[in-house]
Amino acid sequence: MYVKDLPLEILHTLREGIVIPAIPLALDAKRRYDERRQRALVRYYLDAGAGGLAVGVHTTQFEIRDPKFDLFEPVLSTVSSMMDEHAGKRGILPVKIGGVCGRTDQALKEAEFLRTHGYHAGLLSLSAFPHDPIEALLNHCRKVAEVIPLFGFYLQPSVGGRILPYEFWIQFAEIEQVIGIKIAPFNRYQTLDVVRAVCDAGREKEIALYTGNDDHILLDLVTEYRVYPYRTSVRKRDGSNAGSSEEVRKVRIVGGLLGQWSMWTKRAVEHHRWARQLAKTGAPIPQEYLTLAEELTDANGAIFDVSHQFAGCIAGIHEVLRRQGFLEGTWCLNPKETLSPGQAEEISRIYQSYPHLTDDGFVKERLSEWLS
Repeated sequence: MYVKDLPLEILHTLREGIVIPAIPLALDAKRRYDERRQRALVRYYLDAGAGGLAVGVHTTQFEIRDPKFDLFEPVLSTVSSMMDEHAGKRGILPVKIGGVCGRTDQALKEAEFLRTHGYHAGLLSLSAFPHDPIEALLNHCRKVAEVIPLFGFYLQPSVGGRILPYEFWIQFAEIEQVIGIKIAPFNRYQTLDVVRAVCDAGREKEIALYTGNDDHILLDLVTEYRVYPYRTSVRKRDGSNAGSSEEVRKVRIVGGLLGQWSMWTKRAVEHHRWARQLAKTGAPIPQEYLTLAEELTDANGAIFDVSHQFAGCIAGIHEVLRRQGFLEGTWCLNPKETLSPGQAEEISRIYQSYPHLTDDGFVKERLSEWLS
């Protein structure tokens, strides 16, 4: 599949900006795939207003690829079908993004599988290349791009990513098949590297920028970035200099592909709509919005277990979804992935402090329908 083969509505939707939850994996008490509760989550996200879903990513648990679980194909195929079924009833066309991991042979197989099952793009993890030179990473990206359009992924090093410099991103942005980038280094400097590289490559109108910075979500969404012309020694593949444009380029992060948005999704959609309205109108950013941004960061810190270096991040998401009734427990495929000491109490603090961040009322009204 090539970009030119994608429905124009999909490209327009991505570039306008949407909420894309990174979907968790529903398991029962025996750590078996629970399709009924997985379907309920899909229905919830789409009914809450999410414009797409990301499946087979960190929040879905990378262990689904482990042969002893063998869940990559069952989960990604069934979730794709669940999305098609529910979207068809609602008359919508959500963006379907699937995670692509591993060295090149594995990544190509996963990309082929995604294409076969109707996914629009592959979110490309480079965690399997921790020490390879930049050119090896780029060659890998170009090969996968021959199979499916790419969503780049800057994953923070603390959870398995690596530092990817400006020199990588400007050449990555030149790949014609790249339609988006999830910027998730949890670092302002590294976020700027991606933004500047996309602008210097002249692709800011074609490549949709999405935040994965769970610690900076709402502020990412209202920031206008201005990249000024500056001639550098970085050479693009066509032989020209990076940063050689004579015009100031302006770009925004238009949406989010986030684990944080896999819960309280109705509120996430409302927050995103507010952010986009502020961005499009150029209206002054109210103090209420800035305060909300910090409250959401505090909530993310508890749910993602920042105080324990993100050890309980997936279990934390599961705990919120358990409290809402979507999941029966916080089980992960890896029995060692559990809530950290004191994490449940921290999540209770968040609930008490910021009830306006939750969408519990919306969920309560419709949960039985989604579980049916």
